[in-house]
Amino acid sequence: MTELPGARTARRRYVTVCALLWLPSGLGLASMVLLLGERGMSLATIAGLFAAHSLTVAALELPTGGLSDVLGRRPVLALAGVLNVVACLLVGLGTTAWVLTAGMVLMGAARALSSGTAEAWYVDTVQECSGPDAELRTGLARGGSATSAALAVGMLLGGGLPWLLGLGPDLGARLSEATSGAVLPLSVPMLLGAAVRVVLVCYVLAVLREPPRPPATLRSVLRGVPVTVLGGLRLGGRDALVRRIVLTAAAVGSAVAGIELLIPGRTVELTGAPGSGAMVYAALSCVGFVCNGVGSHLAPFTARVAGSGERAVLVCLGTGATGLLLLAVTATSVHPMATALAVVGFCLLYLGIGAASPNQNDLLHRRVGGEGRATALSVQSLALQLAGALVGLVVGALRPGPLPWLLTGTLLLSGALLWLRRVGAQPAPGAAIAPGSRAGMS
Repeated sequence: MTELPGARTARRRYVTVCALLWLPSGLGLASMVLLLGERGMSLATIAGLFAAHSLTVAALELPTGGLSDVLGRRPVLALAGVLNVVACLLVGLGTTAWVLTAGMVLMGAARALSSGTAEAWYVDTVQECSGPDAELRTGLARGGSATSAALAVGMLLGGGLPWLLGLGPDLGARLSEATSGAVLPLSVPMLLGAAVRVVLVCYVLAVLREPPRPPATLRSVLRGVPVTVLGGLRLGGRDALVRRIVLTAAAVGSAVAGIELLIPGRTVELTGAPGSGAMVYAALSCVGFVCNGVGSHLAPFTARVAGSGERAVLVCLGTGATGLLLLAVTATSVHPMATALAVVGFCLLYLGIGAASPNQNDLLHRRVGGEGRATALSVQSLALQLAGALVGLVVGALRPGPLPWLLTGTLLLSGALLWLRRVGAQPAPGAAIAPGSRAGMS
């Protein structure tokens, strides 16, 4: 079937939004911990700041998904961009714990607002243009690739800019002196991220037109958001396919949490020093984002080869679980061959989860109506985050070695095995979560 020009335009705009959303996150990821340390924050305080961010995201994930379904994608995405601009400025320039806490809380609120909103806009727009059977997987895959590429580029820029500012005439020291210490070299990536997010807000307001929806009033928002959230939770409980997707997200969250906690220690063991270990970890993270992006790009091909989106998810998550198994069997060795196998395992994990995500989200969007699409994505994201937090606590309490890797590998393999039996992607009766509808309140 020939793709309509409107669908191609929507896909191009969605890919651009994904890149603009995640480039600042990559910039901040590379420098934030070091910046907070330079501001005099202890490691315990830094952990508390990140906890404030995570708790804010978890608390607002579902309400903001409902807000997007009731109020519209464009205003919610623009609000997320504005909050992120303020958050980047507070974190980049803040020198006291309360200012930095405010920045992290605003960053968490913005993350919750943007979670799934751009993807929901893309699916709404394509289905409005090409009908409910429109091909979605290619656009979702390219959005995932753009996200991974933006994170990788952001990591490189965020790690390289402070170093470059210290070379030659030491522009970083001059900048710090000229601003009385308000702007450090490590602040520059965060401030650059704020500028990128200004561009995001302008782009969203300028080009992200969305299908018409009923005018929103304060009363309709206050009434519709809780109903939409409850409808999303109930759909996840009663619909087998949606429930499977949510459980799969939890398994992926467990695997990613294990990687983030365990890999930095392994790079320090490999290099013998924290500084060089951090550099290796940053480089490895970039490789992981690239593999994730390649996996997303290959998602439509994987579905064609496997025969269906469901079988593709099974194969891709199985590939990721194999990667964790390789990390488990090499956990106690720093031999070059073991290290090479561990890197292969790391790449397989990110390749697998990157290819699985567009396929399972394609199934989700065919199951859930547009009135509850962002809420369903928020339920999926919340499962990933909560499972990651819980498994992270367990992994942190276990002794280093193969056991933590085997635990996360087993959980990811369990997520893959959920897809052995076919459910089908046809819309379920009452799947659309309509604010204030009887279906949403049943």
